[in-house]
Amino acid sequence: MMVSNKVQIKKIDNATARRVTFSKRRRGLFKKAEELSVLCDADVAIILFSSNGKLFHYSNSSMKDVLEKRSLHSRNLEKLNQPSLELQLVEDSNYASLSKEVADRTLQLRRLRGEELQGLSIEELHQIEKSLEAGLSRVVARKGEVIMNEINRLQEKELKLMEENDNLRQELLMISNAWTRPIGDSGDDGELSESTNICNSDGPPQEYESSGTSLKLGLHYSG
Repeated sequence: MMVSNKVQIKKIDNATARRVTFSKRRRGLFKKAEELSVLCDADVAIILFSSNGKLFHYSNSSMKDVLEKRSLHSRNLEKLNQPSLELQLVEDSNYASLSKEVADRTLQLRRLRGEELQGLSIEELHQIEKSLEAGLSRVVARKGEVIMNEINRLQEKELKLMEENDNLRQELLMISNAWTRPIGDSGDDGELSESTNICNSDGPPQEYESSGTSLKLGLHYSG
């Protein structure tokens, strides 16, 4: 199998060969453009200038329409990539306003911390003092509220622990009483005494004696 050598793409030095190659490649390029426009329903326009400045062009429709479409598309891209002047002005104005507000808030915070007070009038210093007093009163009130909530929580916890201790004390007292109660000390004293008397009597029960007598009477003696 033979492998064709790859042709190196470079400028053709021979002028005659260069003109022949340009003519062949131009016709091939225009043919491919025509096929592309037919197969894909695309608007195709090609403009070529030879080395001596001669113009060649191809278009499947009006060359003017294709160029105008291309120009309009380029202008739309430029508008998308570059914001309008009005939008830039609005953005710059918003940025400047936000920057000034941040700077003012930062300066106000520093002055509330006692910094950068030089050049302030008595009225301005009085306003800062009032702001600090109002803020301090709110802080103190909130602090007292937090402390009272914590005290109430601890008191509730104390009551709960006391109830648990009382319950445990009652349980321990019941257990202690159960272990120290005498054996005969129960609610069935009468039944327990009666049973004890029956078991400890000196003679057998009456019915046993009657049975014995009946057996003796039934014996026969032979003389």
